[in-house]
Amino acid sequence: MSNSEWNTISFPALNIEFPVYSTAFTIFGVQIKWYGIMIGLGLLLAVIYCFRKMKDVGLDSDRATDAVFFGFIGAIIGARLYYVFMSWDNYKDNLSEIFALRDGGLAIYGGIIGALLFGLITAKIRKVKLLPILDLTGMGFLIGQTLGRWGNFFNHECFGSNTDLPWGMTSPRIQSALSANASAIYSSTGVTVDPTQPVHPCFLYESLWCLIGFLILHFYFKHRKFDGEIFFMYVGWYGLGRFFIEGLRTDSLMVGHLRISQLVAALSVVAAIAVIVAMRMKIRTDGEYTLYKDTEESKALLAETEKKYEEAEQKRKEKKERRSKTDSEVLDDKDKLVDDTDKDETDSLKEDSAAAEEENNNGENN
Repeated sequence: MSNSEWNTISFPALNIEFPVYSTAFTIFGVQIKWYGIMIGLGLLLAVIYCFRKMKDVGLDSDRATDAVFFGFIGAIIGARLYYVFMSWDNYKDNLSEIFALRDGGLAIYGGIIGALLFGLITAKIRKVKLLPILDLTGMGFLIGQTLGRWGNFFNHECFGSNTDLPWGMTSPRIQSALSANASAIYSSTGVTVDPTQPVHPCFLYESLWCLIGFLILHFYFKHRKFDGEIFFMYVGWYGLGRFFIEGLRTDSLMVGHLRISQLVAALSVVAAIAVIVAMRMKIRTDGEYTLYKDTEESKALLAETEKKYEEAEQKRKEKKERRSKTDSEVLDDKDKLVDDTDKDETDSLKEDSAAAEEENNNGENN
């Protein structure tokens, strides 16, 4: 079988097929994987989005950006460690594979734990309010997961059991994985799989679920009732979708017959609903809740930051004007030198012309 055939993904019911390679390109002998590119792109867009939303939650972008950035770094570390811990038998004899992030293997719930841990520590050091930044973190996760899941597509992974739906997909790589693990899948989940038949594209389900969640929360953002509400809505939304999607997967992290991610997803939904309901009841009891962005502290910090930006911009303009003035003075001197030279040459030509005319007149008189 050729490399192209081995990597060809097909959707039989739609009569569509095309090769999908895990490696995007190679630089100096190092293979750059699509998985890493999609994770990186998702991270970049998430950081850009969060940076633009800083003022909407009343945070100083200079300090809060650090917390968001290290929160996402913590998410990558936590997601990998969680996955490795739950799949230790695959790594204990080859520890170097732990760092092979380009080949896949990130667990989102480990990512949430890592993001909270790193983000909390950084926010504490930089004196940034935690709950407002958690709202941005939730939105960032939805962006990252929407794009990041397509890394699984390029790796021919994160698929489910057999399906006869029109978008069911298959590939030689998927068939090989199912054939090698069919008995293990049946013994742990009770699901029988036919490697030759199409399977659910679970990566696509999760990507679309996160995209829908992002759009909903993006438009709801300005209507949030308390700081942290968006984050807990994210936890509940993602957990709800993941619970059902995880039930379709054939590559779940298992403890006995229990799908770990499905259990965590269910607990996440319950916890998120409990927090949101409790906070809304508290607001009704205590009266109107003041978002951090509306507090005097937030307004003072933002005004101070704005003043610093204005002063820096003014200094930049003054420096530019001084440089422009200096360049103009130098240019004027050069122009003056050129003018003097031209004047001397013109006077010389006039003198030569006058001498020639006088000599000619003398000749005529003689």
